Amino acid sequence: MSATVSTHVEAAQRGLARIWIDFESALATVPVIARLLGGRLRIEDYRSLLFNLRQQVVDGGRWISRAASNLSHEELRSLFIRHAAAEHRDYRLLEDNYVAAGGDREAIRGGSRNIGSEALSAFMFHAASQPDPVGLLGAMFIIEGLGQRLAGPWAAMIREQLGLPQEAVSFLAYHGENDEDHLAMFDEALALAVQDAATATDVIRHAKVIARLYRLQLEELDNV
Repeated sequence: MSATVSTHVEAAQRGLARIWIDFESALATVPVIARLLGGRLRIEDYRSLLFNLRQQVVDGGRWISRAASNLSHEELRSLFIRHAAAEHRDYRLLEDNYVAAGGDREAIRGGSRNIGSEALSAFMFHAASQPDPVGLLGAMFIIEGLGQRLAGPWAAMIREQLGLPQEAVSFLAYHGENDEDHLAMFDEALALAVQDAATATDVIRHAKVIARLYRLQLEELDNV
């Protein structure tokens, strides 16, 4: 990696770090997360979280696959394909967790997206349909960061507050344990993708959009 390219990658990393700090701080003000952090989570809160995450996660492998099909860089395309393969069945864990938390499997399978999930999915598919959509690495940074940094602690708090068995929080627990590997893949992809200032800016922009839309998805749990 040349010194110039390294500078652009570092600029992207600094921008992403700033967005993450703002995102994590803002999450604490979202009603459902505030209740979780305050030890006041209700079982209906958790079932609503699972229900709405399932609808988002179903689309995850699809937009990653679409993005891969539009990438001209062979190594990047391979990384996206590997990521899609790792993610595309995660919705089954959410269904199992929902049932273990007292929900009905047919209900979660027949669910629809909330307003935030609709906006998030629409943006993802739009971005993935563009030529060489490397900006989506910013979106992956936010989503995988949630798994790596927050999912594990959230799983532990949910179990403690609601008295649920491990099989009711396996989606969050799995991502808390495994998304570090996904972030390592992200770092590799970022180094391949960011070759100039414009790409670094695009990655940061996508991260900022997804941070806001993901928060909107969680905010809407109290409006459905």
